[in-house]
Formats: sequence, structure tokens, C-alpha cells
Amino acid sequence: MDLSAAVWRKSSLSGDDGGQCVEVADNLPGVVGVRDSKDPEGPALLFTPAEWRTFVGGVKSGAFDRLS
Repeated sequence: MDLSAAVWRKSSLSGDDGGQCVEVADNLPGVVGVRDSKDPEGPALLFTPAEWRTFVGGVKSGAFDRLS
């Protein structure tokens, strides 16, 4: 898929220290792209908007929190 028109935004939880940084592009019809901001020319994961909403909902609910 051609992502040249994607408008990438960095996660608000990503710091400026070069650590784990995620960028999301949700301006393309029918797809949400996710990539590593440290490797912008590298691969991107692609989700449908429904899949992305489900994932974000799971993150917000703590479904992916690590168990101690």
C-alpha cells in the first residue's frame, strides 16, 4: 500500500529521549498505519479502523498490561 500521503503523528506517550516511539497515521481512507518513529522508512503495520479502535480500547482498559 502506498503510504506517501500518510500524515504521521507521534504518540503523546513517546518521550523525546529516542526511546520507544510509535507514530500513527489515521488520515487514509480505510486504514490506520503504525510505525516506529526511529525507522520511518521501515515497515508499517496496517489496521482497519475497527481493528485499531479495538486495540486502543484494549490498551485503555488495561487488557495488555503486564502481570507482575
